[in-house]
Amino acid sequence: MDAPIHPAAHVHPDAEIGAGTQVWQGAVVLAGARIGRDCNLNAHTLVEGGAVLGNRVTLKCGVYVWDGVVLEDDVFCGPNATFTNDRRPRSRMRPAEFERTRVCRGASIGAGAVILPGLTIGEGAMIGAGAVVTHDVPAGETWVGNPARRIGGSATGENGY
Repeated sequence: MDAPIHPAAHVHPDAEIGAGTQVWQGAVVLAGARIGRDCNLNAHTLVEGGAVLGNRVTLKCGVYVWDGVVLEDDVFCGPNATFTNDRRPRSRMRPAEFERTRVCRGASIGAGAVILPGLTIGEGAMIGAGAVVTHDVPAGETWVGNPARRIGGSATGENGY
């Protein structure tokens, strides 16, 4: 692995981590996780074994990426953004397969936002801080609130997403 990993992080040897990815203190990366190049996993993050992160993904502190969640290239997740992968969780009762959640290229998830399982957040979309996303979000749209809803205009930024 050609990635700077803080000595207080735990990265399982069977996790895949791309070159240039930084893993900070208190971060946990489980066996089977796939993380691309040049990512930044801030302190106290977790990437579960069935999760996939593309290239240049940023996870700010307190973000947990569970089995079934895919974050494509250039995705930003603000502090304590929350992903879920089971609509009917019960203690010690795992589903045969977790629901798939996809956050497409260049999308941003604001601090404290909650993304319910099985959804797609479109390319370049912007999810506001504290939003609770209960439906798919089309590419380029900005959604805020609880439940999250579209607000006017496009989320397109200087990078063209």
